[in-house]
Formats: sequence, C-alpha cells, structure tokens
Amino acid sequence: MKKISKKASEMTVKELAAYIDYSVLKPEFTEEQIIDLTKDGVKQGCATICINPGYIELCTPYVEGTNTGLCPVTDFPFGTSATESKVAQIEIAARYECVKEIDVVANFGWIRSGEYGKVTEDLKACADAAHKHGKELKAIFETDALTEEQIKKTCQCCIEAGVDFVKTSTGFLTGFELHGATPEVIKLMMDEVGDKCKIKGSGSIRTREHFLQLIDMGIDRMGVGYKSVPVVLGLDS
Repeated sequence: MKKISKKASEMTVKELAAYIDYSVLKPEFTEEQIIDLTKDGVKQGCATICINPGYIELCTPYVEGTNTGLCPVTDFPFGTSATESKVAQIEIAARYECVKEIDVVANFGWIRSGEYGKVTEDLKACADAAHKHGKELKAIFETDALTEEQIKKTCQCCIEAGVDFVKTSTGFLTGFELHGATPEVIKLMMDEVGDKCKIKGSGSIRTREHFLQLIDMGIDRMGVGYKSVPVVLGLDS
C-alpha cells in the first residue's frame, strides 16, 4: 500500500487522478464511445484506461506519448476459462508497449469451492506470463461473492502466485448484494497482504468522500466508472 505524505483532501486533481483506472468496460459501448472516454481519461491524467482486450489497438493512439497507460481486463468478468486461455489472453495483451498493467479475474467459483491450490496455480501462470513481458498483474477476487475467510485465503494465494495487485470486484457481478470496495473489505485485504501486494479497490466507488477515504487508508489504485470520475475528482460542481 502507498505511504501517504499528505491528506487526500489536500491533493491536486492531477495527484488524485493518478489513483484511477478509468473504466471503459461496458460491452455495448461503440468504438466512438470508447475513443471519447479514453481521451477523457487521458485528459484527466488517470493512471490507466481499463478496456476489453479487443480494443487495445483502437485505444493505443490516444494514450501514446502520455502518462496514461492501457489496462486490458482478461478473462472478464467470470474468470472461468482454462488457465491456458487466460495465459494466451495475457500474452497477447502484454505485447503492446502502451499496456501498463493487466487485470485478470480469479476463478471465484474455485475460491468458493475451497480449491485454493488450483487458484494459486492458475494465478501463478498468469503472473508469470505478465512478468515475462514486464507488465504487472492485478487479480480480481469478486469479494461480494466471498466470505471474509475466502478473501483472506485468496490474498495468500496471490502472494504465493506472485501477483502484483489484489483487487476487489469486476463491477459486473449479478445475484449478490453489491458493496464493492468498502473500507472494511479494503482493510481486510490490506491487513492480509501487508507489503507483499498492492491494493486496488473497484466497484461502488461513486462519491468523493469514499474515494478520498480509501486514499487516506493507503490504497494504491481504484477502478472508477466513467460517470463517477468527475465526481470523485471534484470536477462536477
């Protein structure tokens, strides 16, 4: 987690934007919408634009030469593909220079089944594929579908697998109450991983108060939907 030198409320818009992975993931988005939102994320100075992997080439021209990278989300949003398929998706995405980091969804059906050995093996193959190309890997847990004990054990899987970031949610879970990156679940993950992994919160980060609170807790990154980015940055007034 980040060591905070000043309160989030005292940070500039540029400093705050560096915490954001700007989410452009809705499957119904047109190419024009994806381009417009990518441009907006770059304009704000966000850390990355989270996109579906099929749009890497479309978005590349708009991030080249900027401080904003692309973050393709692989095996999204279910995490249930074979490991070989996940690795192939990561290998393809990692070839692009503008790709800064790669997200992958952990198989949370395996997590709920207690198959932690399989989870670790799967994530290790994914982390190795990303690291081979010099990219960092974020593993998405889908915490709203998990118990506290399952979240803790998955954190340990990620540490063992060499994952760079542990991440809460996809934002696309159905059939459960959606709470996303609550301070409680972020603290649980922080306490479990210590300094062995970075922390990304995503899901239900829609208010400036919530956003600033997580920064003050020491979070490393947040996935924020395009509608909420101006709100959390204080640009909507």
